[in-house]
Amino acid sequence: MSPPTGSEPDGNAAYGHKPFKRSRSHFADRITADGRDGWPVEAGRYRLVVSRACPWASRSLVSRRLLGLEDALSLAVADPIQDDRSWRFTLDEGGRDPVLGIAYLSEAYEAREPGYLGGVSVPAIVDVPSGKLVTNDFQQITLDFATEWTALHRPGAPDLYPERLRDEIDEVMDGIYRDVNNGVYRAGFASGQEEYEAAYHDVFRRLDLVSERLKDQRYLVGDTLTEADIRLFTTLVRFDAVYHGHFKCNRSKLTEIPVLGAYARDLFQTPGFGDTVDFDHIKQHYYRVHTGINPTGIVPLGPDLSGWRTPHHREQLGGRPFGDGTPPE
Repeated sequence: MSPPTGSEPDGNAAYGHKPFKRSRSHFADRITADGRDGWPVEAGRYRLVVSRACPWASRSLVSRRLLGLEDALSLAVADPIQDDRSWRFTLDEGGRDPVLGIAYLSEAYEAREPGYLGGVSVPAIVDVPSGKLVTNDFQQITLDFATEWTALHRPGAPDLYPERLRDEIDEVMDGIYRDVNNGVYRAGFASGQEEYEAAYHDVFRRLDLVSERLKDQRYLVGDTLTEADIRLFTTLVRFDAVYHGHFKCNRSKLTEIPVLGAYARDLFQTPGFGDTVDFDHIKQHYYRVHTGINPTGIVPLGPDLSGWRTPHHREQLGGRPFGDGTPPE
């Protein structure tokens, strides 16, 4: 997510009052096995900064857990409630991240590029020795976890981006990103009726297409979990809690879409998915930070979350969640 920084003190209040456009990742260096961008894969060198509220950051949490990178890549969790300097570490003792020693993620951005005035987004990976931001490229981070960090994967880690299926995975992810992952934001932050309606129709058109695709197969591509499932899940798990009401994507709740509801429950109950989700962080962030579309800051008590643990029966479709591998502990 790319919230406002100190250069835009009223940025959160502006949501819903100006056309929404997602910022491109400004820092797109890659951490690779050969270190070609100057950042080689090394256990213990980097720190992953996330918000459990953010769907883009949640991708990296799921991937990190499925691949068993917890010991190799430490984790910093930001407060879901931002102030005008964006993501902050007020959940930690003394209001500072215990490893990086900073109070705001923006300090790592400043260390990388002095005078930086752009958006401060998560997920972000910071180089611990220098305190500098390495990357905030949310689209590439998890792909690199799957393909460049293989030497540090746990035994039995799944192949989340198998080479033989990459073209199909990319095609599926492109439509999901445009119409679902980003589409809910275009609807929620729309500044006019036509803009909202176009995004609304994109969201549900794509959800209908995905639902049809998943009717007879357990996962989006192939018979195992892939990056495509991770990217769809992090939007679906937030759908009823925030996107249906807060973002006005209210044709149907996820619980009212049988195939997608069961698919999302299947993933939620799979180790590595539901155990990374924090619904309180999700609701606190969306309803309290987006004051432009929820000026009262009231956080709804619902929905009932008990349904996430109910049977889904998707195992009847077959599939091997982890392929030839094993689930994370």
